[in-house]
Amino acid sequence: MRTFKQDESVSLRRQRVWRAALLAGVALPLGAAAWAQEEPVTVSAPAAEGEARQDTVVVTGIRSSLASALSEKRAADNLIEVIQAEDIGKLPDQNLAEVLENITGVQITREAGVGTGVQIRGTNANRTEINGVSTVGSGSGRGGISFEDVSAAMIAAVEVTKAPEAKTIEGSVGGTINLRTIRPLDLTERLTTIRIQGEDSSLTTDGITPRLAGTYGNKWSTDMGEIGTVISVSYAEQDVTAFRPRADRDNLIASDSGADSAQSFDFLPIQFLNQDYDNFEYETTNIAGTVEWAPNDGVKLYFDAVLNDQERRQESSRVQASGVSSLNNISIPSAFETVNFGTLSGEDGAQFLGSIEAALRGVIPVDLADDDDDPNLRFSSDTNSRLTDSRIYRLGTDWRRGKLSGRVELSTSTSDSTTPSFNTTLNFINPNAPLDAGGGNDNAVPFVYDLSGGALTFAVAQDAAFGPTTAQLLDPANVVLRDVNIGEDKSDNSEDAFRADFTYDLTDSSVSEFITSIDAGYRYNKTSSTRDQIRSNVGLRSMADSPRGDLFADLLVAGPDNFNAADGRALYVSDFLLINPELAASNPDGVLAALNAAISAHGGSRSIDSPTSSQSAFFDIEEETHALYAQANFEYGMFRGNAGLRYLETDITSVGNSILNGTAMRVSTEGSYDFLLPRFNLVANPTEDVILRFGLSRDIRRPNFDDLSTSRTFSTSPNPPVQIGNPGLAPEQVDSFDIAAEWYFAPSAVVSIGYFNKKRTDLFVTQQEDPFEDPVTGFRDLTDPCEAGGIFNPIADPNVFAASGTPVGICVPVSTTVNDPGETTQEGFEFAFQYDLSEFEDRLGWASGFGVLANYTNQKFSGGETVNTATSRANQVFAALGATTPVTFQQPLIDLSENAYNATLYYEKYGLSARARYTWRDAYRSTDFGSTSSFPWGFPVVQEARGQLNASINYDVTESLSVGIEGVNLTESEVQQSCVNEGALLCFQGLTDRRISFGASYSF
Repeated sequence: MRTFKQDESVSLRRQRVWRAALLAGVALPLGAAAWAQEEPVTVSAPAAEGEARQDTVVVTGIRSSLASALSEKRAADNLIEVIQAEDIGKLPDQNLAEVLENITGVQITREAGVGTGVQIRGTNANRTEINGVSTVGSGSGRGGISFEDVSAAMIAAVEVTKAPEAKTIEGSVGGTINLRTIRPLDLTERLTTIRIQGEDSSLTTDGITPRLAGTYGNKWSTDMGEIGTVISVSYAEQDVTAFRPRADRDNLIASDSGADSAQSFDFLPIQFLNQDYDNFEYETTNIAGTVEWAPNDGVKLYFDAVLNDQERRQESSRVQASGVSSLNNISIPSAFETVNFGTLSGEDGAQFLGSIEAALRGVIPVDLADDDDDPNLRFSSDTNSRLTDSRIYRLGTDWRRGKLSGRVELSTSTSDSTTPSFNTTLNFINPNAPLDAGGGNDNAVPFVYDLSGGALTFAVAQDAAFGPTTAQLLDPANVVLRDVNIGEDKSDNSEDAFRADFTYDLTDSSVSEFITSIDAGYRYNKTSSTRDQIRSNVGLRSMADSPRGDLFADLLVAGPDNFNAADGRALYVSDFLLINPELAASNPDGVLAALNAAISAHGGSRSIDSPTSSQSAFFDIEEETHALYAQANFEYGMFRGNAGLRYLETDITSVGNSILNGTAMRVSTEGSYDFLLPRFNLVANPTEDVILRFGLSRDIRRPNFDDLSTSRTFSTSPNPPVQIGNPGLAPEQVDSFDIAAEWYFAPSAVVSIGYFNKKRTDLFVTQQEDPFEDPVTGFRDLTDPCEAGGIFNPIADPNVFAASGTPVGICVPVSTTVNDPGETTQEGFEFAFQYDLSEFEDRLGWASGFGVLANYTNQKFSGGETVNTATSRANQVFAALGATTPVTFQQPLIDLSENAYNATLYYEKYGLSARARYTWRDAYRSTDFGSTSSFPWGFPVVQEARGQLNASINYDVTESLSVGIEGVNLTESEVQQSCVNEGALLCFQGLTDRRISFGASYSF
């Protein structure tokens, strides 16, 4: 056994890992030894003196990985969770976020069905490392690299630290995620494997996409010592599609309003309808390489490189029924549903909001009595792509001299992203209805809707008066150019770090009877984040400026006609034209030139400029941190653990632009802070099979970079809030308490229960201020400085919030992040169970191949003083129900589910390996609301409870060749979101795909 420190732990911990493995009756393959699957792992339980060894247990594949992970967790001095790959590049799932979903207390969020966000104990505020090195993300967040950017095929193990030690780098609230790659000097033999797979999605039209992965590793004994190397390469393409319909019903038709649509009761009319088709095409290349050299038993040098290159191309479309709200007084629903808004807790305690009727089915007609009352049909194509290049390098040495050992390491992590976009909107000009008398470039189209049965469906009412035919909908002469938004935003994030860690072994010393070692270290890191917003926006609002589609017909294609593929809906818009999103993404200059040529040929007065840097949105933020820690590790009788302190100082410099009278002035602000973070972990073994854990710790969470920026970004839409940074934000402070009990009642089996409590001060919360809207007209203020609320957006199209023909510029919502002045508490219970039947092979035969894993988490969030306030329209509705307005809502923790569980049933025997996992999480508040970041009612939406079933089957054809198939979201579980409260008003759906991967792997 080598005496230098390993990546995961010091040698003393490794000894405890071995001891725990033997007590559990399983073997723990160290490092990459787990990958040598050609030979099964055979371990005999330790025999008492004078007795022969017996109870030999053979574990391979799934069982081997579970046993190894469980032994590592059992031997740790703090609370961790571990998932190890059962074979080279073979974690339980293809997506790293879904891999983490196997862990107790972890839930994930998905985008278009793909796991992207990870919540540990109810919070997104976590850190991600690779081999202990900090990673940086492609955006402004602090969590690190995006899980969609890293292939699970290159990761050997995933470790989640829930209770930190003093040497754990600060910055996490829920936990620290460490992705570990294979260490070459831990190999037992040469390693060569290749995996070829294909993936097919139930909703995509692009067919099967490839996944390729390969790993080579070996070590050699030379005159210069041992040298080892490992390289893993992964290439994957993925086509992901989701259908996301939306319906807004956030207005009021009072029974005494006198409107033609008025009923004998108050009701919510249709305000807006949207059919969102999301398509993302991923092309990801990952390379992980390591070289290690141990010239002798006391020294090891290593170099790691992790390279990630991802192209995330978006080719999405939206069909909007806009201006519908203008027909509220005329459109009479044919059916209604009762909506119960339930109770909201706000500044003055809980308030019962009551029930109201809402439009359920009906036709929204064309009204020619007032040209402003005509609903209109719009077609948009979105190409908001992301091209990210990430690099992580680590150079260091482990050494030992006598009782002193240590590590010195340099590392750098960078992420450079470009987000090219070319988004366009076309207005449909219905040839069956007269043109806008005021010269506007929108006019009348009737719609039919049916929101019953939990499906938000609508379509063009082709059989109604003035209804267009299919041929008319697909005629280029019947569309005009309305909006063009081009972007080439750039973001550069980096972190350079130096660390020196030392351990002094006291196990044989007379200094102390219980302190086994002392750890101490220093870390310096310099982190920077730069944003450069490069955009061009033009909105054409008159027929005089808007060219018809026959002038740029070469750019037009028919939009996707399969919006019913997910749920078989009868009502949807299947016939419409788009500016080809694939062409706009691949040749933006050519599309821009063609559109400008069309405007010129039409005789329009406005052209589309090439994108330029936006001075108001630029920022460059830099942080420097010095951190020191000291930690004592102890072991006495049945007790072991550690106690220590971590101290840090951070200096911040934020550079941005202040715009005064159209002139940009560079503004620089500076700040600093320091924290002392005590951390204590205690483990007790009252019996051989029972472990009790206790942990106390303090940590901090730094603000996201854009939350510190003095810059601001405007949108051409009046709906999204303008984000305003807050340079005065202080880091959150988190004081955590953990207690857990684990019973290892059989080999490779455990039952555990744990309780956690986190007190958070200075919690980051979002405050949104909405502009006032006239309750009669729905119009907003059009002049700066928006005294009644919101902020003036000089480039936003007023849309329905002002009279027809109003030029751009209107008051819009404003959003900023602040520190909650109150203290908040996250607390919860975690339960886990793991067991297999392998020890009953002589009695059960083939059935002994079954095993089960299950976990359940219950968690709650309380406290805080920040509230969300209902919008003007929402307050009008609530006032009609007798509520005291303005209605406020105590802001919750976003993405926290009160209850969550997952259960995995697996079978492994006779070369067959099968696994099925069902994951369920309770409803939670979300800020992901369709294609906009604003909330129609003023509150984050509720994502309803949802379950998902994944499964896989693999078969070993020979010792070297295996074939398999994996299914994700087999039941095609859909996403449903409600406005105001859980189960209240259905306002959004996400219809996601089923993905099937199949392929083979071969080991040499």
